[in-house]
Amino acid sequence: MSTFTQRMMGAAMLNVATYEEVEHDRTATGQAAGVVALVAVASALGAARSGGPGMVSALISALVGWAAWSAVTYFVGTRLFHGTADWGEMARTIGFAQTPGLLSLLGWIPILGGLFALVGAIWTLVCVIVAIRQALDFDTGKAIGTAVVGFLVYVAISVAVGLLFGGARALGSVF
Repeated sequence: MSTFTQRMMGAAMLNVATYEEVEHDRTATGQAAGVVALVAVASALGAARSGGPGMVSALISALVGWAAWSAVTYFVGTRLFHGTADWGEMARTIGFAQTPGLLSLLGWIPILGGLFALVGAIWTLVCVIVAIRQALDFDTGKAIGTAVVGFLVYVAISVAVGLLFGGARALGSVF
């Protein structure tokens, strides 16, 4: 069994064995939540230039978004595409797939911070597609379809939380 850090590195490097390991390790849900929390803190610190509302928005949207994205991908993947997984398997794999979001810590850097955040977001999306594919045991095309639907829900939640905790200015911390 890999350590927490090894799992994070494996997930970021798109290592299929890592996703299979966390999918089947029911004790890894807390670790997955830990990854999401670390990414949320990194996002909040990277959003520090947006002020308090941006930081609160980043924290809440990361945690709520993870739970919602896991639930939506579970529902879409099992009902629409007939994948096989439970919510815990989705939550664990998607949680670890968020590791590249740690790049958002660099969001405070003028000009480059936005680029780091964008790279982290795209990298995370690719990791989530691999996580979904492995957890639901189906092909990449179905994983992409499932991820897109889940991502749209995640973005809607992020926008809602951003507007709730600071208006349009706080949205810069979410994206």
